[in-house]
Amino acid sequence: MSGTQAWGFTDDRGEQLGAVRVPRRVVAYVRAGAALYDLGVIPVAVYGSAHDGDAYDPAKAGVLEAVGVPYLGPGRALGETVLRELRPDVVVDVTYDGKTPYALDKALVERLGVPLVALSVGSELDLPAMLDRFAALAAGLRVGGPEAGTPPVTGPETGAPGAGAFETGAPGTGVSEAGAFEVGGPPAGAPAVSAPVPGAPVPAVPVPAVPVIVGSDAVGPEIVTPVTVSPAVGPGQGAALAEFEAAEAALREAAARSGLGVLALSGAGPEQVHLARPHAWPELAWLAGLGVRLLDPGPGPGANWLTSGWERVAELRPDLVLFDSREHATPPYALPGGVRLAPWNPETPPSPAAYARFFRDLVEALAP
Repeated sequence: MSGTQAWGFTDDRGEQLGAVRVPRRVVAYVRAGAALYDLGVIPVAVYGSAHDGDAYDPAKAGVLEAVGVPYLGPGRALGETVLRELRPDVVVDVTYDGKTPYALDKALVERLGVPLVALSVGSELDLPAMLDRFAALAAGLRVGGPEAGTPPVTGPETGAPGAGAFETGAPGTGVSEAGAFEVGGPPAGAPAVSAPVPGAPVPAVPVPAVPVIVGSDAVGPEIVTPVTVSPAVGPGQGAALAEFEAAEAALREAAARSGLGVLALSGAGPEQVHLARPHAWPELAWLAGLGVRLLDPGPGPGANWLTSGWERVAELRPDLVLFDSREHATPPYALPGGVRLAPWNPETPPSPAAYARFFRDLVEALAP
């Protein structure tokens, strides 16, 4: 390990990030923060996207609101002072294009001089690979997490002595030197007041040498090579992966029995709807590989969505509609008679526990 780099991580933009000690204070985009929480890393605060308002979107919040993790409002409306008061050691965002952080300005984090990690949630990775990347980041952050017997870090007024921005070679970046610990790899308001984060401390758990294979028996054109996910990035992760695999198997069986045509969409008012292109969403592509009969909206503009009138939904004749349950989306306005409905969060936290819950809900929706 280098004398100047105690922590390193290469994110999904190819950015080699580093710090002089393992980050303890994590600020994250809400989707990433919810996944990290599931994986045993407690954020000191989270922020939203341009779609979000001053309060948590219930579909995105997961358990973060219930356990008291502060929500700061839309990320691109945040001021530098707010982030500086939180004294983050690392900021975690997502990227859809493999180039740009989705919900926060890169320049803002660069001025803080802390690493900005952006993990892919776009079509570049399949679902297990996406889960693997969040697990890898959480494993690295768990190395520097709170020790047993100490309360979790709760906000800018608390924390270990001297906690604050890391000094790196260039603002927002760090060069991972030889020997450093490194894990490879659609779519303003005032900030909320920081609140304490309750809950028991989460001890660090070493990552075993032999990983668990997730989705190894999945079939379909979208699934070629299984991707491994490390099972012990936090307490209970072995159980979470077992639940993911069990839910995946149950969904495969339910899809084989039902044969229902499934259409995923996001309502945009009484005149317009965004229809999801299954291949562009890691979880939808994975569902197709498990045998769920996903309906493609057909040719037209838009990489992730085809925007049309509601009459296009009737033309596709779905048996089951997965409707966007996020707060900014509108409920389905015009559907053929007899169509089943089930909620779908296009920003499900990338953790095995969250996707196991989604798979189980879909099993019920597909049931006779």
